[in-house]
Amino acid sequence: MQQIINFIIRNKNFLLFLLLFIISFILTVQSHSFHRSKFISSANFLSGGIYNSVHNISQYLDLKTENKILIEENYKLRNLLFNQTENNLDSVIVDSSFYSKEFKFTPASLIKNSFSSTNNSLLVDKGEKDGVKEDFGVITSKGLIGIIDNTSNSYSRVVSILSTKSKINAQLKKTNHFGTLLWNGDSHEIVQLMDVPKIAPVQIGDTVITGGRSTIFPKGIYIGTITSFQVDNAEDFYEINIKLFNDMTNIGHVYIVENLKIKELINLEK
Repeated sequence: MQQIINFIIRNKNFLLFLLLFIISFILTVQSHSFHRSKFISSANFLSGGIYNSVHNISQYLDLKTENKILIEENYKLRNLLFNQTENNLDSVIVDSSFYSKEFKFTPASLIKNSFSSTNNSLLVDKGEKDGVKEDFGVITSKGLIGIIDNTSNSYSRVVSILSTKSKINAQLKKTNHFGTLLWNGDSHEIVQLMDVPKIAPVQIGDTVITGGRSTIFPKGIYIGTITSFQVDNAEDFYEINIKLFNDMTNIGHVYIVENLKIKELINLEK
């Protein structure tokens, strides 16, 4: 104990300087949005490099699982293309043209994933140098993941759908009744769809998809299936529980979604 006291006495000037520097740095970051943004971006870059190294090791050890997921995805896409071609060749050409003009899908790898807190986030290995920006969507071959809220040069942070801050437009696949996708923080397998009017024909097992009423996601991205529902206290809308198609604890490869016409849509709304 005496040694610690002697150390503090010997270095009191330096320790005082260090304390004041830390306090001033915190105050500067908190009081100026520009400095706060740069600090978050730098933190993303630093943590991204660390998590990327860890991810490379775990990815090598998990190649068997990743290959299985990719094989399943290729199988589904091949069947979808074959069935569409057999039924209607023109529809394949039209759909391909539509999505290529409206949205761009950039593959990325997940290098960090949290799912046990109330406001979970993910980190992907694509950033500003890859053309990635805030408010880009993130999905997998199975469904919805989240929305990018911050970027650095090489990495991007994603607000997970398992976040109490997340709000995403979604709808019932079999009808045009839509609502807001939220998460109550209870289970990493279940999210909630709110504000669906009680006149909607809701049934357990129904599929829920993105509604396409935002500039972030195209319509039709899969989310999950309904496991239970009830009418809210006002008895005007449903409160619906949805089991996610994605296993949010086991995400490897993702696709970053860019709306190529977002500027045109924003200008039109103005």
